[in-house]
This record gives sequence, structure tokens and C-alpha cells, in this order.
Amino acid sequence: MIQLKAGQNIPLTGDVVRFSAKAEGALDVSALVVAENLKVFSEQDFIFYNQPTAAGVALAGEEVTITPAEVRGDAKAVLLVVSADPAVPARAQGLGTVTASLVENGTVAAEFTVTPSAGEAALICLEVYRRGLDWRLRAVGQGYSGGLGVLLTAHGVEVEDEPADPSAQTGSSAQAGTVPQPTATAQPGPGVHTMAGPMASEARSASASPMEVGHGLERLWMIFEDAARSAAALVSARDYAAKRLDHELSAAVSDPATRNTPAADAARRAAQQRNDELVAIAETNHRRDSEQLVRELADADLMLPPALATWDSPVWDKPITPSDGIRLGELYADDRGGLRVPYCVPVPLNRPLWIDTESSRAVAPVVAALLARLLTSTPGRRTVVDVIDLTGAFTAFTGLLAPVLNAPPITDHSGISARLEELARAAEMAQLAMSSGMGSAPSEHRVLIAADFPHGYQSSDAQRIGSLIVRGDLIGLSTVIIGSDESESDNATVAMLSQSCRHLPTMGQTPLFDPWTGSPWQLDLDMLPTEAAQLARYLRTH
Repeated sequence: MIQLKAGQNIPLTGDVVRFSAKAEGALDVSALVVAENLKVFSEQDFIFYNQPTAAGVALAGEEVTITPAEVRGDAKAVLLVVSADPAVPARAQGLGTVTASLVENGTVAAEFTVTPSAGEAALICLEVYRRGLDWRLRAVGQGYSGGLGVLLTAHGVEVEDEPADPSAQTGSSAQAGTVPQPTATAQPGPGVHTMAGPMASEARSASASPMEVGHGLERLWMIFEDAARSAAALVSARDYAAKRLDHELSAAVSDPATRNTPAADAARRAAQQRNDELVAIAETNHRRDSEQLVRELADADLMLPPALATWDSPVWDKPITPSDGIRLGELYADDRGGLRVPYCVPVPLNRPLWIDTESSRAVAPVVAALLARLLTSTPGRRTVVDVIDLTGAFTAFTGLLAPVLNAPPITDHSGISARLEELARAAEMAQLAMSSGMGSAPSEHRVLIAADFPHGYQSSDAQRIGSLIVRGDLIGLSTVIIGSDESESDNATVAMLSQSCRHLPTMGQTPLFDPWTGSPWQLDLDMLPTEAAQLARYLRTH
């Protein structure tokens, strides 16, 4: 049995697989059959207690059974979901630790344990998805603080929270009258797609360009996965060759009587030759893989939306097309060749970014690059930006942002609380609307840039940012924090906030580890050129 980590995937070979889950609280299990855009084709693709079957997918008791060969041919994946049982009093801490299991060929093939950090009441645990002609399993762990209703809405299921006639339903969950019931769902057209993976976020509705590359974010993460596995194979081969060489050299000199003989010298030379051949084969294979991935990246760069493309791509001079993610920089490993792989995350940011630095001014080009990509990611929606810049580090480009600024950048600590309170209140109102059945998808993309954190911020400000981590998705919020890493702070609120973010190191020799092989990578963050003409080209506010 494999203990999966978030984002890790494995091949499936069984004719039938079965999903179940357990947690500290009572759970309901369900499933969604989704298309390439990670949305259902119709309401029949939501499998739950009141609609327990679809082609190739069935719910029986607390277990979902999938027969991959029978799943509809145009489906991309089956998302395996758990949510709080509405017939049981809600727990303040949400679902708590959830352990998801997948049985294949009669035995438990994989387990995935995840602890939602923000009291989420619904969770996509695993994803059974197509890769070419094969099926694979991926650990997802994407939580939804708004509960099952928000999760379903994000994947194209229209729900009504209050059934017209609860007494006509059966089962404890139905009697509670709080399980979202599917209503008619429009057929999905081309849309902005998200990757259900280590960095998955809610699906969003916007028009996609026909030039989009098979869902850009997922495409680039698949290339990253291929690069990670090729690199891990190279490292493994090198380690094996080194151990074998050490063993053979030791054997060649183990007998004192023959240690200094021509035969021992020949054995040592032969051992070294075998080592060199093994390493050469591994390096040739890795170089072949890398060259193929470089070609794929070059082809994709001509068609990706600007938010995911390189700065030199011609797409920056074309009409902006929407994106399901943004590019943060490039990952590389000097000991594994010259391949550089884009590092990308979903947008709106499903997890705040934290740029680790002692000086906001030093990372101003990084922040400008992030803003350029965030501004171009959702051209179908208005983007509204709030900037906290106590040291004036971003004055070189904030003037260009005037059309999208919610208000002038905050340059004095006295203005921080009111601005954060405004955002927190908007998120709370959105949550109330969602809970009452009046919620809707965010009409704007909100961006919060909180620089110089935590200096000049009150403890209540950190709490407000923490609440935005939980509810910010309801207002389409992307949050970027700039400051030194506070994960070990004596202030528990600040430490928890820091630990909840995705940290972007700005100092060399601070590795990031890929989710498939656990191999270390160095990150070169994107930086926007500081020339006025370049800033104007990339910081598009229309």
C-alpha cells in the first residue's frame, strides 16, 4: 500500500476500484464525473445518496465503486468527495483529519491523509483520471470552506439548498433538508480550466481562447511531473552505479595477496568502466527526456495565455486570453542538467503567496511580475487591487495600476486595519449569502498585496488576513504577502498565517520539493523589467 502525498499520482490497473474515507466526524461520500474543464456534463454526473449511479460509477453505503472501462468516453476524471454529514451537528473544526482509501484488485492500493487547515466542510480527496489510454490516481486534498454547495457550484452543478418539499424525501440527510440538491445544469462549453492536483482551485467561468493549450496549467504541471520523474531516475541510476562501483572496488582489493596484482588493477578498471557506462546511459536518457520537454515547452509558449507564457512570448502582443493559472518562475537543478521548468499555480490563488524577504524594495520586480500575470489572467472579469506598501517600495509601478486600484496604496500603518476590514466584511457577506442560498460566483477578481508584513500591522490585522484565507475564495481574492518568514513567530496568529501560505524563497540554496518524487529544485522567480516601456507593456489594466 502507498501512502500518498498531496499531488502524488500512481497508475491504476484494476478493472474496478473502490473509494472510501473516514474522519473524526461523520462523513458523506460522493463523486463527480467531469469533463476536460473539470465541470460535470449534466446533473446526472453528481453521484450521491439520492442519485447513486452513473455510467461506470456507483455509490453503495459509504463506498464509491468505479469501473474505468464503463465511465463515459468523454470524461476526463472522477472526483472523489467527502463532506460533513448534515444529519450530525456541525463540528467547529470542520471535517478534521480525513483518511481516504482506494482499493484495487481486492486490496488497499493507496491511502491519502489530509487535515484541512481552515475548517473546510467539503473536500476533494482523490481524483481518478485519464492519461492517454490509461487511468491514474492523484491525491488532491482541495478543501472548500463554503461546504459541499460551493464545491458543487465550482464544478458546474447548480444546487438549491432548501428542497421544495423536504417531507417527500427519504433518508436522514434528506430529512435534514440541508444537502444541496442538483438542478438542471447547462452543458459545458470551452472554459477556463483548473488542474485538480497539488495546487487545485475552484473552476471558474470565463471564455477561453480556441488557441488555449489543453488547459495550460495542467499541461505545464504534466511537463513538470515528467521532468521530476526523469530527474529522479537519473539520480537513482547514479546512486546505484556509485554503490555498485564501491562494492566491486572493495571486492577487488579484499584479498591482500592479490591487492597489488595486475588482475586487481584490471578488475578496478573494469568496475570503473561499468560505472561510467551506467552513468552515461542514465544521462543520455535524461538528456533525451529533457530535449523532448524543451520542445514541448517551446510549442506551448506560442499558444499559452500570457499569464502562463514567458515574457518573450508573442502572446503578450495579442489580445489577452484567460488563464487557469499564473507562472511564478522557473525550477531547475544544476546537478540534473540545464532543463528549466515553469512553476505555476492556479488563479485566483487558492493559497496565499508569501514572498520571503527582509526588504520589500528588493523584490519589487517580483511583485510587479505577479501583478502583471494576475491582471491578465481573468480578462472577462474586473480586477480590483489593494496595495499595502508602507515603505514605498512599489511606487515605480503603482501609478500604472490606477485604473484597477480600489483606493490609493496604503503607505501609513494607520490605514491598514480599515482596508483589511473592508475585505473581510465583503467575504463574510459572501459567506452569509452562500449559506442562505443566495450566493453566486464572484464577479470580480480581487488582489491584495500586503507588503512589509508583519511590521506596522496590528494583531487584529493578522487575524483579518487569516479570515480571508478561509473565505477569500468567495470574493475571488488572490493574496500576496511580502515579508520575512514568520512560521516560527512567537505570535501564534502570525505563525499560523505564515504556515498557511505558499512560500516563495528569494534566497539561493532554499529548495522546493516536487510532489511526485520529493526531489529538490531551485526556484528563479519571475521579475518584471523596470524600464517604463516594459512596465507599460506587461502591466495591462484593460
